[in-house]
Amino acid sequence: MTIGVGGSSVAAELEKLSDMTAGVVPIGMDEIKGRLDKAVQLMADAGMKAVYLNAGTNLYYFTGTRWYASERMVGAILTAGGELHYICPAFEIGTVKDFMGVEGTIHGWEEHESPYELFGVLLKKLGIEGGTIGIDESTSFAMSNGVRLANPHYDYVDAKPVTAGCRTRKSAAEIALMQRAMDMTLEVHKATARILQEGMTTADVKAFIQEAHKRVGAPKGSYFCIVLFGEATAFPHGVSYEQTLKKGDVVLIDTGCQVHDYISDITRTYVFGEPNDRQREIWNVEKAAQAAAFKVAQLGTPCGDVDTAARSYVESAGFGPDYKTPGVPHRTGHGIGLDIHEWPYLVRSDRTPLDVGMCFSNEPMMVVDGEFGIRLEDHFYMASDGPRWFTQPSHSIDDPFGYET
Repeated sequence: MTIGVGGSSVAAELEKLSDMTAGVVPIGMDEIKGRLDKAVQLMADAGMKAVYLNAGTNLYYFTGTRWYASERMVGAILTAGGELHYICPAFEIGTVKDFMGVEGTIHGWEEHESPYELFGVLLKKLGIEGGTIGIDESTSFAMSNGVRLANPHYDYVDAKPVTAGCRTRKSAAEIALMQRAMDMTLEVHKATARILQEGMTTADVKAFIQEAHKRVGAPKGSYFCIVLFGEATAFPHGVSYEQTLKKGDVVLIDTGCQVHDYISDITRTYVFGEPNDRQREIWNVEKAAQAAAFKVAQLGTPCGDVDTAARSYVESAGFGPDYKTPGVPHRTGHGIGLDIHEWPYLVRSDRTPLDVGMCFSNEPMMVVDGEFGIRLEDHFYMASDGPRWFTQPSHSIDDPFGYET
């Protein structure tokens, strides 16, 4: 039997878990205001007169204002002079004031009025008669197109040089929050492995993970959860049907939580019972590919080279080539922070140089169609001396959590 898999119960494992968030503090307003200062510098470099920040993680990152995106325009205009002006429905002004982080003037539009026309009126009042306006890349097409059609005399560009220019390089405070979230999810993974029993369903395991994340200090439980058994593990993001656990199944669990809005994301894959030769072979290739990617992830190296390193190892082991299976059908990794997938990406086409503060998943998943898949996912961040793991990778297929190392 795989070490650390099975042998316990749901009740026993939940009893062992406790709140792990002691001493954790959210990002302070001084840091948030500093982000606005950096954004203004990047706007000057890009020649932008203003940037629109839509409701969602960009609005929260730069202003501390939490608001979910919808069909109604809610966001903020940041000018090149550092002024902050909010736009929202008139009936939401009181609520926006309540949620507001960095203070700014709020401009409301009535339900029968066009927020896009208000956008243009506001720019003119701010003395911005023309020039380049950056639009938050997460803004819906309907909204960005509405702004453009109502105000065609501006040049609209992707605000990514400003938004990603700030958000890709995490501060020490951001990394600390992600570290705690990762630590919490790893403990949940360990507990989950121990409760597995033959006949359990994927729904049973998801329910445990939800409660376990609450026990370790994530009020909302799991931010997301993928649980797969057997052949279903060959589908990277899951299947539509529930599965029931049996001896010899590969188990793939991918889950995470939030700590003050920053996200964890860890995948563990192991065998319920004794691994066979085929499972062992593919698991070991996956582990070596993950290690190859980490080794190449040095400061100044293009993101794409990390992906190439993992894929090259897999091909040297006789799999692939490229995205063909048996092999690795998707990129090696993604950035992470307030969003589970952020720029930049560990994919061949992304030539962004690795820099201090960047954070990535490392998960070059091996897929054998019709049999199983193996994904070992840990995250690392770029420190001044190179890459550092948030969580240590799985030890071996026989002892995935390293209990007997």
